[in-house]
Amino acid sequence: MASTHTAIPTTDSDTDTDISTTTDFVVMGDDELERQYRVIIVNDDVTPMDFVVMVLLVIFELTPERAEEVMLEAHTKGRAYVVTLPLHEAQDRVYTAQSHAREAEYPLSFYLEPEG
Repeated sequence: MASTHTAIPTTDSDTDTDISTTTDFVVMGDDELERQYRVIIVNDDVTPMDFVVMVLLVIFELTPERAEEVMLEAHTKGRAYVVTLPLHEAQDRVYTAQSHAREAEYPLSFYLEPEG
Protein backbone atom coordinates (compact mmCIF):
# COMPACT_ATOMS: atom_id res chain seq x y z
CA MET A 1 0.00 0.00 0.00
CA ALA A 2 1.45 3.32 -1.03
CA SER A 3 0.51 6.79 0.12
CA THR A 4 0.70 9.69 -2.29
CA HIS A 5 0.56 13.37 -1.35
CA THR A 6 -0.64 15.78 -3.99
CA ALA A 7 -0.72 19.54 -3.53
CA ILE A 8 -3.82 21.08 -5.05
CA PRO A 9 -3.34 24.80 -5.66
CA THR A 10 -6.43 26.97 -5.38
CA THR A 11 -7.02 30.68 -5.45
CA ASP A 12 -9.06 32.54 -2.87
CA SER A 13 -11.19 34.79 -5.08
CA ASP A 14 -11.59 37.45 -2.37
CA THR A 15 -7.88 38.01 -1.82
CA ASP A 16 -6.25 36.49 -4.91
CA THR A 17 -4.03 34.54 -2.54
CA ASP A 18 -2.80 31.12 -3.56
CA ILE A 19 -3.86 28.49 -1.06
CA SER A 20 -2.15 25.13 -1.21
CA THR A 21 -3.84 22.12 0.35
CA THR A 22 -2.57 18.58 0.61
CA THR A 23 -4.71 15.57 -0.20
CA ASP A 24 -3.70 12.06 0.80
CA PHE A 25 -4.42 9.18 -1.57
CA VAL A 26 -3.93 5.55 -0.61
CA VAL A 27 -3.05 3.40 -3.59
CA MET A 28 -3.95 -0.27 -3.25
CA GLY A 29 -3.30 -3.00 -5.77
CA ASP A 30 -5.96 -5.46 -6.87
CA ASP A 31 -4.41 -8.16 -4.71
CA GLU A 32 -4.89 -6.01 -1.59
CA LEU A 33 -8.49 -5.19 -2.53
CA GLU A 34 -9.35 -8.85 -3.11
CA ARG A 35 -7.52 -10.01 0.00
CA GLN A 36 -9.67 -11.36 2.82
CA TYR A 37 -9.82 -9.56 6.16
CA ARG A 38 -10.78 -10.87 9.57
CA VAL A 39 -13.31 -8.76 11.47
CA ILE A 40 -12.50 -8.63 15.19
CA ILE A 41 -14.93 -7.35 17.83
CA VAL A 42 -13.52 -5.56 20.87
CA ASN A 43 -15.12 -5.90 24.30
CA ASP A 44 -16.20 -2.86 26.27
CA ASP A 45 -17.88 -2.48 29.65
CA VAL A 46 -20.84 -0.45 28.37
CA THR A 47 -22.48 -2.11 25.35
CA PRO A 48 -25.18 -4.57 26.49
CA MET A 49 -24.66 -8.20 25.51
CA ASP A 50 -28.05 -8.41 23.77
CA PHE A 51 -27.16 -5.40 21.61
CA VAL A 52 -23.88 -7.06 20.60
CA VAL A 53 -25.71 -10.28 19.69
CA MET A 54 -28.26 -8.30 17.64
CA VAL A 55 -25.47 -6.55 15.69
CA LEU A 56 -23.75 -9.86 15.01
CA LEU A 57 -27.03 -11.43 13.84
CA VAL A 58 -28.29 -8.59 11.68
CA ILE A 59 -25.16 -6.95 10.27
CA PHE A 60 -22.69 -9.84 10.17
CA GLU A 61 -25.36 -12.50 9.50
CA LEU A 62 -24.11 -14.94 12.13
CA THR A 63 -26.35 -17.71 13.44
CA PRO A 64 -27.84 -17.09 16.89
CA GLU A 65 -25.52 -19.72 18.38
CA ARG A 66 -22.40 -18.28 16.73
CA ALA A 67 -23.38 -14.70 17.65
CA GLU A 68 -23.66 -15.67 21.30
CA GLU A 69 -20.33 -17.55 21.18
CA VAL A 70 -18.58 -14.51 19.68
CA MET A 71 -20.14 -12.15 22.22
CA LEU A 72 -19.12 -14.39 25.15
CA GLU A 73 -15.57 -14.83 23.84
CA ALA A 74 -15.18 -11.05 23.45
CA HIS A 75 -16.60 -10.58 26.94
CA THR A 76 -14.19 -13.04 28.56
CA LYS A 77 -11.07 -12.56 26.41
CA GLY A 78 -11.36 -8.91 25.41
CA ARG A 79 -11.82 -9.54 21.70
CA ALA A 80 -13.15 -12.21 19.34
CA TYR A 81 -13.04 -13.21 15.69
CA VAL A 82 -16.35 -12.48 13.94
CA VAL A 83 -16.03 -13.32 10.24
CA THR A 84 -13.66 -13.15 7.25
CA LEU A 85 -14.70 -10.96 4.31
CA PRO A 86 -13.25 -9.09 1.32
CA LEU A 87 -11.89 -5.67 2.35
CA HIS A 88 -14.73 -3.47 1.10
CA GLU A 89 -17.45 -5.69 2.52
CA ALA A 90 -15.64 -5.93 5.85
CA GLN A 91 -15.23 -2.13 5.99
CA ASP A 92 -18.89 -1.57 5.09
CA ARG A 93 -20.19 -3.95 7.74
CA VAL A 94 -17.89 -2.58 10.43
CA TYR A 95 -18.95 0.97 9.55
CA THR A 96 -22.63 -0.01 9.69
CA ALA A 97 -22.22 -1.84 13.01
CA GLN A 98 -20.30 1.01 14.64
CA SER A 99 -22.77 3.59 13.28
CA HIS A 100 -25.70 1.71 14.83
CA ALA A 101 -23.81 1.47 18.10
CA ARG A 102 -23.05 5.21 18.11
CA GLU A 103 -26.71 6.00 17.40
CA ALA A 104 -27.59 3.92 20.46
CA GLU A 105 -24.77 5.68 22.37
CA TYR A 106 -22.65 2.54 22.81
CA PRO A 107 -18.88 2.36 22.25
CA LEU A 108 -18.98 -1.02 20.45
CA SER A 109 -15.97 -1.30 18.14
CA PHE A 110 -14.38 -3.62 15.63
CA TYR A 111 -11.12 -3.71 13.72
CA LEU A 112 -9.80 -5.54 10.66
CA GLU A 113 -6.71 -7.65 10.28
CA PRO A 114 -5.46 -9.26 7.06
CA GLU A 115 -6.13 -12.98 6.74
CA GLY A 116 -3.07 -15.20 6.80
